[in-house]
Amino acid sequence: MTDTNPGAVPRRAPFEPPSRAGCEMALLRLLPRALPPLAGALARPCCGRPLHRAAPAPAPAPAPAAPDFNSFVTRTNTCGELRSAHVGQEVTLYGWIQYQRQGLFLVLRDFQGLTQIIIPQDEAHSHVKKLLSNAPVESVVRVTGIVSPRPPGQENPKMPTGDIEVKAETAEILNSCKKLPFEIKDFIKKSEALRMQYRYLDLRGFQLQYNLRLRSQIVMRMREYLCNLHGFVDVETPTLFKRTPGGAKEFLVPSREAGKFYSLPQSPQQFKQLLMVGGLDRYFQVARCYRDEGSRPDRQPEFTQIDIEMSFVDQAGIQRLIEGLLQYSWPEERGCITTPFPSMTYEEALADYGTDKPDTRFGMKIVDISDFVRKLDIQFVQNALSFPRSSVKAICIPQGVRYFKNKDLESLKESAKSQFNQEIMEIICRPDGSLKSVLTKFLGEKQQSELIQVLNMQVDDVVLLAAGEHKQVCSALGSLRLESADLLEAAGLVLRDPTTFHFLWVVDFPLFLPKEENPTELESAHHPFTAPHPSDTSLLYCDPTKVRSQHYDLVLNGSEVGGGSIRIHSAEQQRFVLEKVLKEDSEVLSHLLEALEFGAPPHGGIALGLDRLISLIVNAPSIRDVIAFPKSFRGRDLMGSAPDYVSPEELEPYHIQVSWPLAEKEAKQN
Repeated sequence: MTDTNPGAVPRRAPFEPPSRAGCEMALLRLLPRALPPLAGALARPCCGRPLHRAAPAPAPAPAPAAPDFNSFVTRTNTCGELRSAHVGQEVTLYGWIQYQRQGLFLVLRDFQGLTQIIIPQDEAHSHVKKLLSNAPVESVVRVTGIVSPRPPGQENPKMPTGDIEVKAETAEILNSCKKLPFEIKDFIKKSEALRMQYRYLDLRGFQLQYNLRLRSQIVMRMREYLCNLHGFVDVETPTLFKRTPGGAKEFLVPSREAGKFYSLPQSPQQFKQLLMVGGLDRYFQVARCYRDEGSRPDRQPEFTQIDIEMSFVDQAGIQRLIEGLLQYSWPEERGCITTPFPSMTYEEALADYGTDKPDTRFGMKIVDISDFVRKLDIQFVQNALSFPRSSVKAICIPQGVRYFKNKDLESLKESAKSQFNQEIMEIICRPDGSLKSVLTKFLGEKQQSELIQVLNMQVDDVVLLAAGEHKQVCSALGSLRLESADLLEAAGLVLRDPTTFHFLWVVDFPLFLPKEENPTELESAHHPFTAPHPSDTSLLYCDPTKVRSQHYDLVLNGSEVGGGSIRIHSAEQQRFVLEKVLKEDSEVLSHLLEALEFGAPPHGGIALGLDRLISLIVNAPSIRDVIAFPKSFRGRDLMGSAPDYVSPEELEPYHIQVSWPLAEKEAKQN
């Protein structure tokens, strides 16, 4: 089981990678920054506000020096650090040839930036000229030379090293590069399959370099906050375990015992609870997790989460911890984030946004007009409202007439029909203030005026209206809200600023939901270890469908980036949930149930999806842009051709035989 339950594909403005110069400047800001001293740093301020109560501390230690990127290596400087102050110095640089022009100069690149190298033209250095002039682009070279100011008028203000150049005196080709499958430039369009196949080349780009270094910095800050400031213990948990009931599909790993398999854990859920039983009190881990599911832009088979568990904590304590953690580790170049984060219940999120992960960067909230239409003598509306928990709701799309074409409206209605089996009716506000809709023939002038007020419509607005079962109506309109935002932004209207970050806690989820394949049976909305809401505990034993949970999700810009809960710490209650409510075989979890009988403390935790969080921070279109070696959409490693076939001889110790489909068997034999 896992604390992060990936949801729908995040929707945001189109990804626009920064320019090479922009990435280079960002890297330079990122790389030299050292962590602040820990002594006395019990309250790192952001926007002038302390994160938590400061404790008496000794005098601050001196600030550590900036990282030395030239220690232990044979270069004197990186390609991104030379400035006018270095003029006259002899330097040795190592890097890749980014560009070479007519045997006159080249641009040398490393992880930190670019430096222009002047190729000597005199006879005494003819061997250096020949070497550098003939070297293919992306060859690895060593250059030793003198730092010189660029001639007046030839400075490049877009390059951090644009005031200087290095006049080469000696050079060596360390490794020549053969013909590239694509140019190593961020602005060159490459298919994702090609990028995955040659990932080691793709990693040379400034954007991926920036993303991975920012990720590293954020994780380091998180470790500092959790371990050094708040006493958490970093514990590595096993990746070979046993199958967990419910939840996502798990990868199986064969063992040498016939018929027995390990499972790769979806998360360290059971282990972190057992650590609390063991008295560790505060645990965290940068955990690798696995799910045998298809990939999407915000999901892949293996992923990383910041996994956290605490004893003697409540929901508010977990929320304060995460708010402080994110505020402490947040990149300075992304501005400050304000705490505490706003919160809403699951029912409020569904009613107002049609989803449990609302994007609150823009309006277009769902409006309930059930009370208004109940007064109308319209048969099909009354029929829709006659069912239990039925409602009539709508969203208002500002200036929809100006931005939408007829085909757009038809596409939206077809989407609601195909995905949710929900009929949609549109209402258009004409320039004269009158309404255009199938509904208006049933409305008088006064009623039309009242409807305009209820919906807060303006001229050229378009309203999408739905009637029926509450959850279905809300879910359909929530989906149309996001699709409408996509259409409006495609037409040039900016609704969701990718540089703003709207965090939101969603709480009070139902503890159980009906199974899709069999609505008469229940499954856990989060996982089976989640504790019921204290006010609803009695309902657990008589009407579990009405029980709220102590489950909380953290949402950022419409994407779930974290999820957690307070856990069941009573063996009796845990056994009842597994056996009586979920109809699961509790024997599979006998080790956990027994542990809860040995004085398990109250405990709770959360997991942050690190890949998804970083991708939102850098506004990447996919989590694959913040992972060094990701899997493809089909879960394959295109670079190493994994998964791969294994010979019968290698399978024999695991008591496995592969039954090949006929077509695949013939193809393999041929």
